[in-house]
This record gives sequence, C-alpha cells and structure tokens, in this order.
Amino acid sequence: MLATLQRQLIYFPSKAPLDRLAVLASAINLEAWRDEDGEVIGWRPGEHLPARKRIVVFHGNAGYALDRQYFVTGLQALRDDWEVFLFEYPGYGARKGKPSEPTIKAAATRALKSLLQADSQPVFLLGESLGSGVASYLAASFPDEVAGLLLITPFSSLTDVAAHHYPFLPVRMMLSERYNSMESLSHYRGPVAFLLAGRDEVVSTELGQQLYDSYQGPRWLYIEPHAGHNTLPYQPGAPWWGRASAFLTLPHQPGPGR
Repeated sequence: MLATLQRQLIYFPSKAPLDRLAVLASAINLEAWRDEDGEVIGWRPGEHLPARKRIVVFHGNAGYALDRQYFVTGLQALRDDWEVFLFEYPGYGARKGKPSEPTIKAAATRALKSLLQADSQPVFLLGESLGSGVASYLAASFPDEVAGLLLITPFSSLTDVAAHHYPFLPVRMMLSERYNSMESLSHYRGPVAFLLAGRDEVVSTELGQQLYDSYQGPRWLYIEPHAGHNTLPYQPGAPWWGRASAFLTLPHQPGPGR
C-alpha cells in the first residue's frame, strides 16, 4: 500500500485559482511566468529591468510557489541586483498536471532552458527541501550554465530521508521517487551554499551534512542550531542571506572551500 500511495505521501500541493494567485504575486511585484505555449509555470519579476543575476526558486513539497514570498523579500532586501523567479510544480497552485519526480524534473528542465536561451545573464538556483533535489538535478544537467546553488534543508537522497523515518521498511526498494542529490552533485563543480536546520525534524541535519561533506566543488555551510525544518530565519536582514549571496557571487577556485 505504501509503495502504491507513495506520491500521495510525498507531495502535498495546495491549489488556487490563477486570478487569486496573480493578486498575491502583484503584492511583491511579480507577474505570471509563462512558457512558449502561454501556460503559467510560475512567477517572475514584474519590472523587466536588466539585472546582474537571476535565481530560480524550487520550493518544498507542500503549498505552492507563492507561499515562498520570503525568498523574494529576503533576496531583494540585499539590494544586490537579484532577479527572483518562483517556479511552480505541475499540480500545484493553478498549474495543471500531477506531481512526480519525472514530471517535475521535465517541467523544471524546460523552464530553465527558456531562461538560459533568453540572454547570457547568469542563472542561479535555490532549492528548498524537496526542491533541493530538483535544483541539484538541473545543476548536473546544465553544469556549465548554472552559476551556483543555494540548497536549504537539503538531503542526500529522498530514499535516505525515508529510511531515516521508516527504518523497519524496505523503502530503498519501494520508492520510485528518489531525488538523489548526492549523485547529481557529483556531476557539478560550481559554488554551492548549504543552509541547514540544527533541529530539523523532517530532513535529518545529518543528511544535509552528508551532502555537504560529499561535495567536491566550492562549498559554504551555515547551520542554524536551534531551527526546525520550518522555522529557519527567513526575515529580510537575517545574516545568512548576505553571506550566502556573497559566497555564490564571488569568483571561486575549483575544489572544496568554506
């Protein structure tokens, strides 16, 4: 039964009509991000002004993209020329479809390709929890084009998360949704910033530490010792915002760094 229902146990999408979401987006100066067919695939900056760098946010497994307004306000508060895109998964928000690892990865790949083809501005990726698996996959798929990653409460693989919570079940055999970030990052060498919660009750802190320890490119680690999975300090001005941004955007030499 668990094997059959695993996607219902992994993905917790919230749905909302497009007009309602558009109102929420306009409050933070975002507008609909559409693909070449006119389908809304997320939310993009409303003022199309030249920016030095862009970052695409891949959110966690619950809610929808506009629940992550704090990523927009946190990055914009840096006044560091960040242009923030919020990507929406199939089956979330007003987007049609059903979430799964294949459908999410395919949709994310198309969205990133469209940005990369638009101009030569650098593109960074932010992955939150489940989204860290998506961002890591894209970095492996476009290792020369993705300028850097910010991974928040990431995991080594989703099977490791499941094995941590259900050690009495053969989850490594059962799971079709794997999101193997450790494997993905073995094919990438750009800068990666890691933000972990010291008391993460959903994704064990040790799994994020394992991913950090295994990474062979330039890396930066910040652990918020008293935070849980959903209680990290996202308010504008939190010290880690500026430190992560500075690390990602400075020139890096190949190999591990802190």
